Amino acid sequence: MSREVINTDKAPAAVGTYSQAVKVSNSGHTVYLSGQIGLDPATMQLQEGFVAQAKQVFDNIEAVCEAAGGSIKDVVKFNVYLADLNDFAALNEIFVERLQAPYPARAAFQVAALPISALVEIESIMVLQG
Repeated sequence: MSREVINTDKAPAAVGTYSQAVKVSNSGHTVYLSGQIGLDPATMQLQEGFVAQAKQVFDNIEAVCEAAGGSIKDVVKFNVYLADLNDFAALNEIFVERLQAPYPARAAFQVAALPISALVEIESIMVLQG
């Protein structure tokens, strides 16, 4: 898979751990990962607090990526849903811990509610080599 980070000064510069866009050339497969919330798969209990939930979300995403034959490094897009946009800075710190440049494209939204009162949900798009 060939990934090209797309940047233009005709749109706002990335202000965090994401790229404006990622162009993918491949003969592989695109994998759309369903949204993950901060459920511990062993207990099916929601982690306590935003940071713990967000870290669990990344653990869950990594597990699904591996099950699909890839890794979190193959993710080209994240859509983030937050119960409170004030948690964005903490979320961004976790993105810094878990990802490397060039960063995937990303969008983040505050939503009215998430399943089982989760504080964060992240869905992803991953592209695998043929």
